[in-house]
Amino acid sequence: MSERLPTYFVSHGGGPWPWMKDSVGPAYDKLEASLVDIKRQIGVRPRAVLCVTGHWETRDFLVSSSAAPGMIYDYGGFPPHTYQIQYPAPGDPALAARVAELLGAAGMTAGTDPQRGLDHGTFSMLYPIYPEADMPVVQMSIRHDLDPAVHMAAGRALASLREEGVLIVGSGLSYHNLRQFGPGGRVASQQFDAWLQHVLLDLPPAERKDALLNWSAAPSARVAHPHEDHLLPLMVALGAAEYEPGAMVYHEDDFFGNLAVSSFRFGRAAG
Repeated sequence: MSERLPTYFVSHGGGPWPWMKDSVGPAYDKLEASLVDIKRQIGVRPRAVLCVTGHWETRDFLVSSSAAPGMIYDYGGFPPHTYQIQYPAPGDPALAARVAELLGAAGMTAGTDPQRGLDHGTFSMLYPIYPEADMPVVQMSIRHDLDPAVHMAAGRALASLREEGVLIVGSGLSYHNLRQFGPGGRVASQQFDAWLQHVLLDLPPAERKDALLNWSAAPSARVAHPHEDHLLPLMVALGAAEYEPGAMVYHEDDFFGNLAVSSFRFGRAAG
């Protein structure tokens, strides 16, 4: 594939929401529509998806390498049927090895994990895009050190995959403070989201990079992300498209009734 696919940072929502429409009603309609629209934006069928998930932290980068990954129900308090969900997308061991190889060539320790299954940051986000579960999926962890420069460098190391038909998606949330998911998080989410939009959409590449490397100085940064596991996938997605324009592909100010959240694309859309 000669087309260079864009990359994405997706705010993936809460828990297994695509399987809870009877109880959540229209709460996720805008997010779902934005995910479905990714197909139109990329214009081609990728060879595979590489999902950098905020739900998998490891000392060194690891890449899921099972040919048939299982399911990880990494959530609690949801209806019983959500612990029986199956999203039987195939894995891609060859791609997993390629990801680890590229990271290693860039001086980062990386390995593969044949036991790792799909967590909800991956399968809940992918289901609206590929409901048939026929798109090969490989997951990549974030590192325990949560170093934004390292994660941006990892994206840079993986950039060539975009010309090999691999869709790189960072899956997290632009606001992730579970203790203030509701009215208490409204102002902080708005302040941080406004900053994030300005940085990703308005600044030239060098300034954008510097601002993200110093993200913790942003307004309400540590309220929005007390633990930045759901922000670090953004660094990988941006690093893989470091000098390309950003676009906001999803935004709402009333997520969970109160919060501002957004998703972004880096690189131009085909459709």
